[in-house]
Amino acid sequence: MPRALFRPRLIVPILVIAAAAGGFAWWRSQSDSAPAERWRLEVADRGDVVQVVSANGTVNPVTSVNVGTQVSGSIIKLHADFNSEVKDGQLLAELDPSLFNAALAQSEANLNGAMASLRLAQTKEARTRSLVGKGFISQAELDIAVKELEAAQAQVELVQAQVARDKTNLRYTIIRSPISGVVVARNVELGQTVAASFNTPTLFQIARDLAQMQIDTSIAEADIGGIREGLPARFRVDAFPGQFFRGAVRQVRLNPTIQSNVVSYTVIVSADNAEGKLKPGMTAFVQITANRREGVLRVPNAALRFRPPAEPGQAAAKSGGGAAKGGGAGGGAGRRDAGSRVFKVVDGKLAAVPVQVGVSDTGWTEITGGDVKEGDKLVTRDLAGQGGPRSQVRLRMF
Repeated sequence: MPRALFRPRLIVPILVIAAAAGGFAWWRSQSDSAPAERWRLEVADRGDVVQVVSANGTVNPVTSVNVGTQVSGSIIKLHADFNSEVKDGQLLAELDPSLFNAALAQSEANLNGAMASLRLAQTKEARTRSLVGKGFISQAELDIAVKELEAAQAQVELVQAQVARDKTNLRYTIIRSPISGVVVARNVELGQTVAASFNTPTLFQIARDLAQMQIDTSIAEADIGGIREGLPARFRVDAFPGQFFRGAVRQVRLNPTIQSNVVSYTVIVSADNAEGKLKPGMTAFVQITANRREGVLRVPNAALRFRPPAEPGQAAAKSGGGAAKGGGAGGGAGRRDAGSRVFKVVDGKLAAVPVQVGVSDTGWTEITGGDVKEGDKLVTRDLAGQGGPRSQVRLRMF
């Protein structure tokens, strides 16, 4: 019985001593490990840093015109279809002119009646003026005749205006192309009735020249500061995977678009389409080269994001500050804090090196100042704290 009680009391201290010895051995192995085993190191070098702004957009013709009608009627003839090449002034469609011919005929008849009334008023005015001159009638009779002549002249002008209006409406039944180009949309069918009472219906959409296209993209306000006219761009479309098309920024529109408190600006990218591969309405994935630095001193972005492991008792403070710092360094291309820092390994210990940074892209950041030289090895990762070789020893030990 005493021996049974003695065994648990003896086992617990033995386990505690073994665990402490194993932890001490692991700590010594970590302290004595070579930098190449403890840290992942990458070299600062010289090269190009290209800041790219990415956006999605829609491929559209540079100039497109919606052709409509100003009068209502039924389509009786169609002279153009989808993909038809048309010239300026070419006939596209015809509306039924029956009602307009009738209205014009009525106006012309009214004009003939008004002209007859005018001639009668002119004759009466001349006769009355002669009789007044001979003293046979009073001046009041002449005043009445003059007034009737002026009214007849006004009536003729009114009816002439009606005739001109009816002739114009009759001409509107003939739909012609306002530009030379290609019909990209036809929105009417033969026999369809179009009504132009409240707005102008669109019958055709004509693109002036499909050899030149443009992409309408939307750029966030955080990136718009680096976008200006003339910057090179490239883009791809799903119809041709793996192929990039070249373009350039043609216009940065000042009118903002605000959706859910997110401000963006429309940027127009022009592109050559001599081969005709680009079609209106395609979705384009655009990359605009906002900034480029060639042959500059650069460091990996991971070196700027790296923060050393927190010391006991300082984990809360360092984890909060390190996270904020790392989040800023890992933001959009070309936007880093001036107070960034990297870490070197000096005599087996980490040494912080403040640096000033410039343009950055997805992998590298330009160094504009600080104690970093070409060839310096910088820490980008803690291998022991993130599944490195020494952490495996710890897992096997315990």
